[in-house]
Amino acid sequence: MVKVATTKGQRKLFFQPSQHETYAQPADAGRDRAMPKASRQPEEVAEMEMRLAGQEISLEPASDEDEPYAPIAYLADRSPEPSEIAEAKQDEALQARGLETALASLDARSRRIIESRWLREKDSATLHELAAEFKVSAERIRQIEARRSRK
Repeated sequence: MVKVATTKGQRKLFFQPSQHETYAQPADAGRDRAMPKASRQPEEVAEMEMRLAGQEISLEPASDEDEPYAPIAYLADRSPEPSEIAEAKQDEALQARGLETALASLDARSRRIIESRWLREKDSATLHELAAEFKVSAERIRQIEARRSRK
């Protein structure tokens, strides 16, 4: 449903037509318009007539073939529903707890390698940087990383 009369003056025009005088506008010669006694603006009357004369449009077409771009498609809210937001937050918290538990089970060197390679958003360490830090080969860092990632 769509609201037709939104202001007090429009509601008077809509619900109390007997209180209006007949008014003819030069652009619409021969066509009478309702004009309230309280000297409403002709623009308000014209707007109200336009609202009342507007044709109805179905929000959803009878079939998908009739109208591929139905008005309902433009009204759809694409933002996530509250249940989806709550579910995403719950999943994120569960994943964070699982990651913390997994990292806590690693020794300090393995934890440092995994955090440096995979858990930094910016400036993640390379195999060669970690190899120089721990004084082992880059291949050994890769092996530790692979084994600990599986764990």
